[in-house]
Amino acid sequence: MKMNNNNYAVIMAGGIGSRFWPMSKASFPKQFLDILGTGETLIQQTFARLSRVCPAENILIVTNKNYKHLCLEQLPNVVEKNILCEPAMRNTAPCVAYAAFRIESENPEANMIIAASDHIITKEDEFVRVMNDCLELSAANDVLLTIGITPTRPDTGYGYVQFTEQGLATHKKVRKVKTFTEKPNQELALNFLDSGDFLWNSGMFVWCAKSINLAYRKHLRDMYDVFEEGKKYYNTDKEEEYIDRVFSACKNISIDYGIMEKSEKVYVYPASFGWSDLGTWGSLYTHLDLDENKNAVQGNGVNLYDSSDNIVKVPNDKLVVLQALNGYIVVESEGTLLVCKKEDEQQIKQFVADIKQREN
Repeated sequence: MKMNNNNYAVIMAGGIGSRFWPMSKASFPKQFLDILGTGETLIQQTFARLSRVCPAENILIVTNKNYKHLCLEQLPNVVEKNILCEPAMRNTAPCVAYAAFRIESENPEANMIIAASDHIITKEDEFVRVMNDCLELSAANDVLLTIGITPTRPDTGYGYVQFTEQGLATHKKVRKVKTFTEKPNQELALNFLDSGDFLWNSGMFVWCAKSINLAYRKHLRDMYDVFEEGKKYYNTDKEEEYIDRVFSACKNISIDYGIMEKSEKVYVYPASFGWSDLGTWGSLYTHLDLDENKNAVQGNGVNLYDSSDNIVKVPNDKLVVLQALNGYIVVESEGTLLVCKKEDEQQIKQFVADIKQREN
């Protein structure tokens, strides 16, 4: 099937994945790791998946300047000009704006998928079908589509999207968004699940470049002005210099807070294609093979006794003996060892911050 040259994809790959420490480090974040042991890194899997929907030359990577070399090494099919480098970490709104304005300057008719570099999708054929459907909708309607995942459990680590009865005229399944809720507590998550009008917020979006750029003009005018001004520099030898000069001054805000929660044009497309945002060691646990005691083990030298419900990930040359350990994360990487209760994994981010503070 011939692909539509107006369809683009943007892979956001600038995060440092601190909740996957000690494997994921600022110098080599999780999107560049083969964290599932498949022979492909997460960003390679993401690129391959999106290549089934958009021409490879229409896939852009937005990443931190420090990771440009990793993108070029791991994604040989990406032309260098399609790697957009952020000189500073400023959350997802400036990242998406940069890509959207750059794409629109090349192709005013462009439609865009926004995707993270480190998500897992197990039903790729269904993913391709949903994305093609969404791209058709965004080409024909002035809407901002978010992909909502049908929840299978009251997960407190995900954001939720609430939808109304109002459907899109051309596609009744696509519903108007009512509210966004970030990571609810257990009771609220159970209520969301019971109500039937909430979906997980996947962090994937589809829209035409014109629509999202007009939304920036309305809701984040300062950011709009910065990237609109850049149109005279995009795809020239002055682009990098311009971005380096202006990017750090952009507001540090997510696309969710900056645009999606404010715009009246936001609709959600309910989908189910085996999605996980792979944000934590616990979320990885659900994707790994388990032994008879529900241990997920990666490492040839791991010996477990009277232990259950653990995730253990160590290099193959490490000899490890664990006895009477239940419900723990045990990870060793380059001489750094983490032993943490699975139920306390959200604290890993704080552990990393504390270590950094002590080192400074």
